[in-house]
Amino acid sequence: MNRSSEAKSMEFKKDIAVIGGGPGGYVAAIRAAQLGKTVVLFEREAVGGTCMNWGCIPTKHLLHQTKILRELRTGKTFDGPVGEIVLNWPRVQSEKQKVVDRLVRGVEFLLQRYGIELVRGSAVLRDERRIVVRTKKDDEQVWEAAKIILASGSRSSELPFLKIDGTEILSSTEALALASPPKSLLVVGAGAIGLEMGTIYSRLGTEVTVLEIMPTVLPGCDREMGQRFELILKKQGLKVLTQSRLESGERFEGRVVLKGMNLKTNAPFEFTAEKVLLATGRRPNSEMIHEGSPALALNRQGYVEVNERLETNIPGVYAIGDLIGGKLLAHKASHEGLAAAENAAGGCGHVDYRALPMAVFTEPEFASVGLTEEEAKAEAGEVRTGTFTFQANGRALTMDSPDGLVKIIADRNDRILGAHVLGPCGSDLIAEITLAMTKGLKTSDIAESIHIHPTLSEAVMEAALKVDGRSIHALNA
Repeated sequence: MNRSSEAKSMEFKKDIAVIGGGPGGYVAAIRAAQLGKTVVLFEREAVGGTCMNWGCIPTKHLLHQTKILRELRTGKTFDGPVGEIVLNWPRVQSEKQKVVDRLVRGVEFLLQRYGIELVRGSAVLRDERRIVVRTKKDDEQVWEAAKIILASGSRSSELPFLKIDGTEILSSTEALALASPPKSLLVVGAGAIGLEMGTIYSRLGTEVTVLEIMPTVLPGCDREMGQRFELILKKQGLKVLTQSRLESGERFEGRVVLKGMNLKTNAPFEFTAEKVLLATGRRPNSEMIHEGSPALALNRQGYVEVNERLETNIPGVYAIGDLIGGKLLAHKASHEGLAAAENAAGGCGHVDYRALPMAVFTEPEFASVGLTEEEAKAEAGEVRTGTFTFQANGRALTMDSPDGLVKIIADRNDRILGAHVLGPCGSDLIAEITLAMTKGLKTSDIAESIHIHPTLSEAVMEAALKVDGRSIHALNA
């Protein structure tokens, strides 16, 4: 049997095909099935994608375990040989994998119950309605679908002079699975990934240095909050150097040397460490999603261009998640997956990007939604802000977590433009403000709703009250 006849004998049809089983793709597949469509989902590695298998979930497990260790070592009320407590690192890694496996099995169960066909292999567009899939057994299948959703994700970026080797130059994937903590670690990039990974290993006793080319950590975040965040991280033992431009990297005798220039002082620098983590961002897997024509329209950064319905330049082909750029967040991909599935099924799905939250799971956590104060002033002109420190929050004090504050930004009509939380459980607290922004509520709606005492959420209420000069537990000057 020749190649063409073999491919023809293995052709299949579905209403909707989804390429990529990460947090965007599998959510899109499930929603499409809920809407009564026949669905096939293609995934070349593990269901759940980078987030579930090698990113969000394993990172949060390690952050939780090392947080417990830090609290035991720094607690003021413990007696006994607390300093002798150590993490059983192999057991931590084993438990981390158990959590991942449980979540993956749960998603696979849902796919099966919804009647979604899961095909494991590398899938690419062959033309406007057909997908060719090459499985791990080197078989080739051809699928035809009325609508296609692309959710192929992204991968770690590299520097021209610093390539990931998985041994000394690491991506977050390798950094999460080290056999033992290194004695020293250089983190290139002070975004969420770099700061979370740096925090994990700093708690384990690793000497961590974070290098960032921009003026503050978390480039693009609210300036006041970013400066406070950086000070807290330094107090915890991380060495954070901003405005640091790398120019070269060399490996020798199991160590890595990075050289560069401080952009503020024009002074050269040189750092040596056992390991280097590249956390300089991610790039889309856009070159892997089609063969031949038709070509998908890409922007200058290589992201797939879509319209407000998440549809590409090819009618009936949608794209979501890291593939289309914006903030590369798992929950963004999931909501885009919901919207794309509804649009592919003939509905009217959309994503409210102005109310898209993000979080960094350090301690304290940093969470944000909407505009920074700088962006709000540029857009709206006159703005009002309300801040409330956790040092005046009873629950935070009982938790021995007084660092940080809540900041809410509103326009002259009391419409919420943005909010930022630097404090314990910030990733949870931001949800209330995100809901308020999504539903068009005002700061007064938050301020006048009853919040349980004593809770961290009272800091959100107090910040909302302060926008109008009504805070009870802080001066309103």
